Amino acid sequence: MFAAERRQLILEMVRANGAVSLRELARVVQTSEVTVRRDVRALEAEGLLDRRHGGAVLPGGFTRESGFPQKSHLATAEKTAIADLAANFVQEGEAIVVGAGTTTQELARRLARVPGLTVVTNSLLVAQALAHANRVEVVMTGGTLRGSNYALVGSGAEQSLQGLRVSRAFLSGSGLTAERGLSTSNMLSASVDRALVQAAAEVVVLADHTKLGTDTMFQTVPTDLITRLVTDEPPAHDDRAATELQALADQGVQIAVAGAPGGSAGPGGDAAPARQQRRDVSLPGPRRQVPAAGTGLRAGTLGEQASGAERARVADLRRR
Repeated sequence: MFAAERRQLILEMVRANGAVSLRELARVVQTSEVTVRRDVRALEAEGLLDRRHGGAVLPGGFTRESGFPQKSHLATAEKTAIADLAANFVQEGEAIVVGAGTTTQELARRLARVPGLTVVTNSLLVAQALAHANRVEVVMTGGTLRGSNYALVGSGAEQSLQGLRVSRAFLSGSGLTAERGLSTSNMLSASVDRALVQAAAEVVVLADHTKLGTDTMFQTVPTDLITRLVTDEPPAHDDRAATELQALADQGVQIAVAGAPGGSAGPGGDAAPARQQRRDVSLPGPRRQVPAAGTGLRAGTLGEQASGAERARVADLRRR
């Protein structure tokens, strides 16, 4: 494929999806990420798109929201690894809320094996993933169906969450920065996500590395309310993703990085293999006490949780 053909295809993908990772672009155009990065840089110089951490977005600073069909095919390996790791933070008999999104849908598939679990959600996809789990109770909010992401939104959804209290909320979004926290491109979705946060004692954000540093229109969770971020391993060349992780940790967010996606369980698979890959990365930052996540990790400060191997890995990330 000639450079002009590659760039036209890249541009069409970004226009169709709003945001696409370099990894996905390289897979579709069948070339290396180095070549794709060069193409993206050239298209940015022409004002046709904007570069972001590990990907490309529509020009103008704020990405529009992609529909479910587009999102479901983006960063699938990363979402699988993140879901495998996030499932380890859920205890038997716990009550949690799970927001809408393709990453939270992957998480729900793994929660089907947690006995005595109660899941409150506004997502039809999350509810569907748990529909046949005979040991999990699913509670759905009210609201108006938003077809682009199969989520219930509006005043009905928000009112149904009033007075609710659960141990933790699992949320995803369109972007995550240390400055603004988690954000999304849709006002109605953002409003329901804020109501989900108000119902939870802890907030766990699920976001792959392509969302790090991306800022979208509506803030859902400010950084100081995020207890933990579960993300994937950023590429070695992505200095900005490592910098964003450091900035989030400096504000007290605990960072959990999933291992290599190739070794994790697939959709609907047993989450146990992910327990062997799990790596809680404790970057230097303010001390922040949080309850234990129910997976053998003791609560404590970020610095106290870091082992020698973890510290070495963090130093490597910072050198990148």
